[in-house]
Amino acid sequence: MTWLLGYVDPLDPSFVAAVLTIAFSPLYWNVVARWEHKTRKLSRAFGSPYLACYSLSVTILLLNFLRSHCFTQAMLSQPKMESLDTPAAYSLGLALLGLGVVLVLSSFFALGFTGTFLGDYFGILKEARVTVFPFNILDNPMYWGSTANYLGWAIMHASPTGLLLTVLVALTYMVALLYEEPFTAEIYRQKASGPHKRS
Repeated sequence: MTWLLGYVDPLDPSFVAAVLTIAFSPLYWNVVARWEHKTRKLSRAFGSPYLACYSLSVTILLLNFLRSHCFTQAMLSQPKMESLDTPAAYSLGLALLGLGVVLVLSSFFALGFTGTFLGDYFGILKEARVTVFPFNILDNPMYWGSTANYLGWAIMHASPTGLLLTVLVALTYMVALLYEEPFTAEIYRQKASGPHKRS
């Protein structure tokens, strides 16, 4: 990891922006979704838990576009690594990007729109745990697919900055899962033990 730091200027504004957007995105959707689960204020404001969930999804998508833009700008503003700037590395990056897209899209189709965008925090619960592909081969495939996308993009750009930021993406997802998985499990435990109650 330390050898990557020799290529990276951590004070570069585009790098700082990328770090902030990477760290903020999962914090944002977890805080807002938990607040909604506790208060139901978004559902009441929009008159429907579905409309409230859709509104949150729009902000999450916009944040993801911003995060990807900042990630790319940070890579472009800092040096390439010559040993990665090869056709073989580019092909590997492209393959990882393709794998990530497959995992993200198949996760989306398996979960549906509200399942993807934290619908269970809005009281929009699934009848059973999703076990079809890619959930039958990997836990949290949406997050790992997204990480593969960033890793592939970084390798395609021969970017040590991109590799370092990809590590940060993976770490933020891992931290997010420490909070999301127990909370979601508790939501479905309450559902199984009786009628779902809203605050």
